[in-house]
Amino acid sequence: MKFFCRLLSAISCAFTLGLPQLSSAYETMPALPAHAPVPHENPMNAAKVKLGKQLYFDARLSFNSKISCNTCHDLAKGGVDHRRRSTGALGKETKRSTPTVLNAAFQSVQFWDGRAESLEAAVKDHLYDPTIMGMPDKRAVLERIQASADYRRAFNKAFHGATSLNYDNLAKALAAYMRTLITPNSAFDRYVKGEKKALSRQARRGMEEFQSVGCVACHFGTNFSGPPVPMGEGFYELFPNYLGSVYDKKYNLVTRDKGRYEVTRDPIHKLLFRVPTLRNIALTAPYFHTGTVSTLEEAVRVMAKTELNKEVSDQQVADIVIFLNTLTGELPKQKVPKIHR
Repeated sequence: MKFFCRLLSAISCAFTLGLPQLSSAYETMPALPAHAPVPHENPMNAAKVKLGKQLYFDARLSFNSKISCNTCHDLAKGGVDHRRRSTGALGKETKRSTPTVLNAAFQSVQFWDGRAESLEAAVKDHLYDPTIMGMPDKRAVLERIQASADYRRAFNKAFHGATSLNYDNLAKALAAYMRTLITPNSAFDRYVKGEKKALSRQARRGMEEFQSVGCVACHFGTNFSGPPVPMGEGFYELFPNYLGSVYDKKYNLVTRDKGRYEVTRDPIHKLLFRVPTLRNIALTAPYFHTGTVSTLEEAVRVMAKTELNKEVSDQQVADIVIFLNTLTGELPKQKVPKIHR
């Protein structure tokens, strides 16, 4: 049974979850840890992370060797490609907007519909997806990587064995690297750690509005994406929660895409989507799984109306956006590696 909360209202959602008083950022919105959680079946080591980085930037993982993981999850662009839909190796568009890879290691499930229970599973999904990497099967993937003597040595070093170059380990290496792509030390993080001048007066006002309007009912926790549920269990919300606003049609919010239902076929999961992180949200436009909202200001208005059935003033929007900008952390400094041949 996957964990989820159907958002009937900000108050009922908070009550269902047994949240502490929403007035305390220290309790409901803690600072980002320095390290992401690591599964016991895929321990970290420097050689594995280095190998994963090589693979992340290697276009040979795609059918026609034209795109890499970084093509859609561009680390120089906030971990996204700023497109409404990404275009995969076969020229097909993805079904949904690409979510950021930054801090994805703190998500308990991956993708908008939560179909991948781990980063490792997400990697495998991407490689076969005809709208992304488009590889026909794992054999085709491995043949390309096994052809490289450099890769054979790198897998041997990372996984301590001459037969270590296999499909599971390829996914583990990529996942290990992704767990290093975190963005600590945002202005908000410094504030909750005691640096009171880290947030401006307007940002503090925006944080109060963020809580009083009801945004924090779903966007709370380490990653501003919900409670610390076990890895493999998701936190989902209805979107839209309140149907009938002008935004439904304006931004194509009600489509054939039924969210979590596409995975489970359980009617109760229709229009449920994984709650996305708000960290670095100022860097990851366009917004929502539809990719149809281009500015953060408009995204705040849409969320207030469609999720909470509230109209927010221009001043509230401005203040909340200033606060959301304080969630931008220190981006991991990345130098594109020389790809193994």
